[in-house]
Amino acid sequence: MAAAISQTLPLRSHHLSPSNLRTRLHSPRIVSFPRNPSSRFPSASMSIQTPPVIPKTSFLDRKESSSLLHFVKYHGLGNDFIMASTSFYRFFFLLLIIIVDNRDSTEPRVTPEQAARMCDRNFGIGADGVIFVMPGVGGTDYTMRIFNSDGSEPEMCGNGVRCFARFIAELENLQGTQSFTVHTGAGLIVPEIQNNGKVKVDMGQPVLTALDIPTKLPANNNGAVVKAELLVDGITWNVTCVSMGNPHCVTFGSKQCKALKVDDLKLGEVGPKFEHHEVFPARTNTEFVEIFSRSHLKMRVWERGAGATLACGTGACAVVVAAVLEGHAERTCIVDLPGGPLEIEWREKDNHVYMTGPAEVVFYGSIPL
Repeated sequence: MAAAISQTLPLRSHHLSPSNLRTRLHSPRIVSFPRNPSSRFPSASMSIQTPPVIPKTSFLDRKESSSLLHFVKYHGLGNDFIMASTSFYRFFFLLLIIIVDNRDSTEPRVTPEQAARMCDRNFGIGADGVIFVMPGVGGTDYTMRIFNSDGSEPEMCGNGVRCFARFIAELENLQGTQSFTVHTGAGLIVPEIQNNGKVKVDMGQPVLTALDIPTKLPANNNGAVVKAELLVDGITWNVTCVSMGNPHCVTFGSKQCKALKVDDLKLGEVGPKFEHHEVFPARTNTEFVEIFSRSHLKMRVWERGAGATLACGTGACAVVVAAVLEGHAERTCIVDLPGGPLEIEWREKDNHVYMTGPAEVVFYGSIPL
C-alpha cells in the first residue's frame, strides 16, 4: 500500500511518549511511500519534503478517484484511527484510528483485510482501527462502524466516537457547542462538541447482566458479576464484568496482589489470556486498574482485536462503573490512561455514563487501495 501524506506529526508518531505526542503537533510534511512490486506491502523506503502550505478546506474538498483515498489521522489520547466517508471516499485518522467518509453508502469502502493492512504500523499507515462515517438509520444523523487492526468488527469505540464527532464538525463546518445522534452496534450514542475543543459523549447505560455482556461467569450480585474470582494462568483475579455496548472485564487486583501497580504489569503476556478466556464467548476487553483515590484511577487496557492501546473510552467508562460497584470510587472520576486522562461520570439520575476527552488531528494524506 503506497501513501502520500501531508503530516502534522513525524511518521513514527506511535513510538512517541504521550507527553511528546501532545507537544509535537507542528510543521506539515508530505511523506511518500513507494510501492514495492515484490511484496504485498509497500517498501519501507520513503522521501520527505516540506510542501507549500495547503489550506485544510482544500484538502477536505478533494474528490476521490476509484483507487485513491484521502484521509486525515486523528488521535484521542494517542489511540489512533483512520476515518473515512464514502461520499467523497476520504480517510481520517483518529485515536490512532482511520476514519472513512462513507456517507453515501451503507457498505464500508474498505474490506476488513484492507483495514488490517492499513493499520499495520510497519507496512501501512499505522492505526488501532478504521472508522466509517455512514448515513444515519432510524432517524439518527449518522452511523458509525469500525474495523479493528486485526480486521474484526467491534460494536463501537469510545475514543473513536470522539474523533468521529470532531471529524463531522470539521466536515460540516460546525461551530460552537454542537451535538448529534450516532447509530452504532452498541446502540444510540450522542456526542457533544464543547467550546473548549473537547468532546463529551453520552455513552448510554452500562449493561451488567452476565448473559448480556456476555460472560459465562456466574452472577453473584443481582444478576451482575462483581468482584468474582477468575483463574487466569494459575493466578486468581478478582473481576467485575461490564458492557458499554462491548464487553469489558475489569480487575483491581488478584488474590496474590490485592492492589495493582499497573506500570509493573506484563500486559502483552496476560492481556491475551483474558481476551481469549473460555468464560468470554465474544472475547473481552480487559482493564487493569490502580486506585489513587475515590476520584482518581489509573488503568492499562488490553483491547479485544487491537491489543495494548494508549486509550480506551468504553474501557474507562467500564472502569468507573466497576469501581463504584466494588466500593472503590465515587461516580465522577478522572481516569488516567497511557495517552492521558478522561473525565468519566456515571450519573445516578439517568444511569447513563458520560465521557469527556480530547480528539486531535495528527495528519492529512492520500493512499491508493
